[in-house]
Formats: sequence, C-alpha cells, structure tokens
Amino acid sequence: MTLEILTSDALSPLRHGFFTRRGGASSGVFHGLNCGGGSTDLSEVVSINRGRVAGALGVSADHLVTVNQVHSADAVTLDAPPADRPRADALVTATPGLALAVLTADCQPVLFADARAGVVGAAHAGWRGALDGVLEATLDAMEALGASRADTVAVIGPTISQRAYEVGPEFLDTFIAADPGNARFFASGSGDRVMFDLPAFGLARLRAAGIGQAIWTRHCTYSDPERFFSYRRSVHVGEADYGRLISAIRL
Repeated sequence: MTLEILTSDALSPLRHGFFTRRGGASSGVFHGLNCGGGSTDLSEVVSINRGRVAGALGVSADHLVTVNQVHSADAVTLDAPPADRPRADALVTATPGLALAVLTADCQPVLFADARAGVVGAAHAGWRGALDGVLEATLDAMEALGASRADTVAVIGPTISQRAYEVGPEFLDTFIAADPGNARFFASGSGDRVMFDLPAFGLARLRAAGIGQAIWTRHCTYSDPERFFSYRRSVHVGEADYGRLISAIRL
C-alpha cells in the first residue's frame, strides 16, 4: 500500500506532510505506518517506516529529525541532525535538507513555515504543552532565525476533536485557573464531564501570538481508525499499545 500524505496549500511550496497510518510495514495494533520508537513495535519495522517517510520527503533517514517528546514548552534550533535526540517538543531550522518531524497519537502536530525567510518548525502540542506555551516558543525560536510572525503559517494536522475529548472537572479547573477565558473551549458532557476542543485552543493561541495564518486540517484521530492512530481510542478498546503518526516539514 502506498503512503497517504495529507498536505496543506498554506504550506506550499515547501515539502511537508501529515502522514496517515497507511502504507507502513507494521502489523497487529500497529498496522500501518507506525513511526514511534517508543512503542513496543519491532524497532527494525519502525526504522523501515521512518525510511519510507524520509524517502517521500526527499531526505536520507538520518536527516529526518525528531526529539524526545516530554509534553514540555521547549523548542530547539537545529542546523544538523543531533547526535542524541534532545528533550523538547518543538524543532526549528533554517537549514535546507533537514526534515523536522513530530510524533502524535491524538496530540496536535503543528507544522510552521515562513517561506520568505526560509525558516520552518514543527511542534508536538498536547494540552499540557499548548497550555504551557510550546506554540509560542516555536514562533520565538523561528524569529531568532529571521522569521516574521506576520509571514509565518501554522497548520495543525490530525488531532483529537472536541466530540471525542471528554475530560473531568479538574482538567477544566486547570485551564480556567490559567485564564478564565479558556472556558470557551469546553462544552458540557454527561454528568460532571466536559468536552475539550484542543484544536480550537491551539488555533487561538497561535492567533493571539500574532501569526500570519493558522488553520486545522479538520481530521480527527479518534474517529477514523483506518487512517489514524489514537491513544484514547486504544485505551477505550483495550489495546495493549498504540502507533504514532508522523508529521514533517523541510526546506
């Protein structure tokens, strides 16, 4: 099966993609393009999958760069593949031929580009990272390389949608404590449960930070098991582990 790569006109002409699970070598619960080395999938199969992604982006496997994601607000600037994966949740570069990638399974994959300045970025933005400022940190790091916020585009790829993201009252309290205005990202659920709109929160943070354009591809990871891995869905159906989707961009 060939790779399925979702792209956005907003990031054109830069090479990029939000890769679905289609076209990979993994089997079982990881069936498809699992690119998560932290999963219990066979490491050699994950390497095959990552090699296919690198090939689709026109780079060697060692130039498809990821970080050790820890749900932080940390962004790193790279001009070459690092010897060891840094602990961070966003990457930026102005170096052609370096593909920046993040792994997700419900969290937001966000690809950034200022094509005029020749600066790109990628961020893994779950609720904690987004609340703590990983999206703003990515923009700051891009600016340090010469990007302009007004010329920067950010695209949020497949992520969990509000209709599938039920949380408890303590989760809501965390957001309200940070900013009472965050109440607008929640809708009533059953009992004391509420439904959180993660991509709307991400878009609002990006726009408040002064970005030129921010959009969501409107793909829900939870609701489409044929195309996307989902941590929350794997828990609900009792699977032992789950695959990780990859999203990447390069100059």
